[in-house]
Amino acid sequence: MTIWRPDLTRRQGPLYRRIVEALAEAVEAGTLPAGTRLPTHRDLAAGLGVTIGTVTRAYAEAERRGLVVGRVGSGTYVGTAEPAAGLPGTPEPVPGLLDLSFNGAADVHAGEVAAALAALAARPDLAALLGYQADAGRPAHRAAGAAWLGRSGVDARPEQVLVTSGGQHALAVALATVARPDDLVLAEAVTYAGVKALASLLDLRLEGAAMDRDGLVPEAVEEACRRGPVRALYVIPTLQNPTTALMPEARRRRLAEICRRHDVVLIEDHVDGFLVADAPAPLAAFAPERTFLLTSLSKSLAPGLRIGYMLAPEAYAARAAAVLRTLSWMSAPLMAEVAALLVQDGTAARIVEAHRREARARQRIAADVLTGASVETRPEAYHLWLHLPPPWRAADFAARAREAGVAVAPAEVFAVDRARAPEAVRVALGVAPDRGALEGGLRVLARLLAAPPAPYLPVL
Repeated sequence: MTIWRPDLTRRQGPLYRRIVEALAEAVEAGTLPAGTRLPTHRDLAAGLGVTIGTVTRAYAEAERRGLVVGRVGSGTYVGTAEPAAGLPGTPEPVPGLLDLSFNGAADVHAGEVAAALAALAARPDLAALLGYQADAGRPAHRAAGAAWLGRSGVDARPEQVLVTSGGQHALAVALATVARPDDLVLAEAVTYAGVKALASLLDLRLEGAAMDRDGLVPEAVEEACRRGPVRALYVIPTLQNPTTALMPEARRRRLAEICRRHDVVLIEDHVDGFLVADAPAPLAAFAPERTFLLTSLSKSLAPGLRIGYMLAPEAYAARAAAVLRTLSWMSAPLMAEVAALLVQDGTAARIVEAHRREARARQRIAADVLTGASVETRPEAYHLWLHLPPPWRAADFAARAREAGVAVAPAEVFAVDRARAPEAVRVALGVAPDRGALEGGLRVLARLLAAPPAPYLPVL
């Protein structure tokens, strides 16, 4: 990390803009070359004698201008607009750091996958899986996807199912199928970071809609539709990422009705939905003619399989298959076959039950350690949404937690409008290697919550 202390005394205007202007000049002059890691919010604030909030605002504006890129759990780096718009990647392991910023499960059930691979290797038709396949997937793989999606409570026909290379690929296919540059796409005010990256890549206008404890507020969607044409709504009604909200059935019906009336295409993310055994039926059950239902085996089985399933509305299925072919030609048939074997013989269902038990156990640990904290979560979730007490700022809390050996994801990663990001962090519970490590990491966070930082005095 470089020691950078700009001289702000000769500049005019708000402090945060002075910092941005000094940063822009240093980048242009080559004083701060691409890839340089900038001081933490806390260090720069202390060095300049300004508030941490001023530095946070400056870094956010610098990222908006394409001067820097923030990497979850790692810091802020001099970069270009392209990486700044991208999806945070899988973090490299850091010795001594417990990374609770990346959502997933520690147990990928390698033994069950190994058994499926061994059975597949012994089959005489293995060569058939090594050549080019139909873009939407082999019939048996699409049937497995239909069976897997059907567990959520929808009528999934194999001819409407596409096999994708994971959930992010499915989301890219759905957006590219229905939207064109400059189209307006709605999402929850805080949402999965991957949709933000794709909206930037596809030149879509992404707007966040208001939420409450039950998820997306239908009236906010209705209001947006009245202001102008909305092409699509991306929504996570079951175990919303990052808040874990579970949308009630009545609200799902209301959203479906609003989207039908305003001719809005629904893109429903069900990646974490498998964890809730008794969740209401997906939106796709209430508006099947306009809903793309997306899921992935990354959380339920193993991310390395890179297999997901998309249930496309009948009117869009052929175009979605063409988009998939354009983006990747096909998903890996070998991995799709492994996934199909695990789904068909019941192994995948047993693994889901194991994940549900583990999630409940880890949530009990979190409830015990974070007693008294303001937390949004559910007993089945593999993550929680931790609201921070003043004077904590999300970016500062994440920085301090990392210094103490624990990485968490600040709200700005998920906020569609970063300027309105709440002071909260997402804490992933499933990725810790064991329950003991998770408890230790959560105790670090609890200690930080119990001893908030003293605010810095601003420069007058």
